[in-house]
Amino acid sequence: MENEKKQERYLSGIQPSGQLHIGNYFGAIKQHVENQHGDDSLYFIANYHALTTINDAETVRNYTFEATLTYLACGLDPKNSILFKQSDIPELNTMTWLLLCITPMYLLEKSVSYKDKIAKGLTPNAGLFTYPALMASDILAYDSNVVPVGKDQVQHVEITRDMADKFNKTFDSEVFVLPTYKLSTTPYVPGIDGAKMSKSYNNYIGIFDEGNELKKKVMSIVTSSEALEDPKDPDNCNVFALYKLFASEEKINEMAENYRKGGYGFGHAKKELLNVINEKFEPFREKRRELLANPDFINDVLNEGGKKAKSIAEQTLQRALIASGLD
Repeated sequence: MENEKKQERYLSGIQPSGQLHIGNYFGAIKQHVENQHGDDSLYFIANYHALTTINDAETVRNYTFEATLTYLACGLDPKNSILFKQSDIPELNTMTWLLLCITPMYLLEKSVSYKDKIAKGLTPNAGLFTYPALMASDILAYDSNVVPVGKDQVQHVEITRDMADKFNKTFDSEVFVLPTYKLSTTPYVPGIDGAKMSKSYNNYIGIFDEGNELKKKVMSIVTSSEALEDPKDPDNCNVFALYKLFASEEKINEMAENYRKGGYGFGHAKKELLNVINEKFEPFREKRRELLANPDFINDVLNEGGKKAKSIAEQTLQRALIASGLD
């Protein structure tokens, strides 16, 4: 029998990678802010995972701080959620070992994220290969049963279910709750060049970009070659795709009509996009400035969140140790 919990407990995380961008916001952070249900909402900074690609201590510290700062500036409320660092939960490491010991190799080998990085020429390390097991521990440690993800992360939740089910059956127990995924409703977020927005491709617009830097990025978005007077297809335009993320339905329909009737240039659309980005993110920028003036508050949030998350993880690990005979 699956150990399912009726109460929904959300769990998700974000890997610290420096300045976060619009794709990170609409693909993850926005949903996390909307799904805040007190202690049944756990969101973590995945700094263990960062070590699979970053080997500089100061960079990891700075990126972890920046990710936490971004969450708080964008509206995550530490009074209505648990925000913590992955590295504050050492129980994850023991749990990962327990899961690895019942996980067949092929399950790790079929990981899409591992295959993608290999295809890009990245020399794999053991941490990258066993990444799905640590991710499974991230989810299972807190009895979370709802994991908000994008389509590219669905496989990790499915692998987590496989591992949890295998452990429960192997040790004739109901230690782990089997999680389900909740797909993000956010559409594809294009970068400046039209490919998926990513820091790796250097085609991103940062959440906290402003002034000339932001204007330069928006004005450099790749568009098609129609002349000003020509009708244009809004559904085949990177500028319009980004505009739809920010604008009201009325404004979206208005821009689409302008595109189709002609006499409306991409320069006009980019100016409108710049305006709605500033309108949306300026309050977040101001909040970020306030938080930077009080870094102790950020550390306190992480410390308090870590204590709460650790308390839950300790109980889950104890059940797993007893089931496997290691208590």
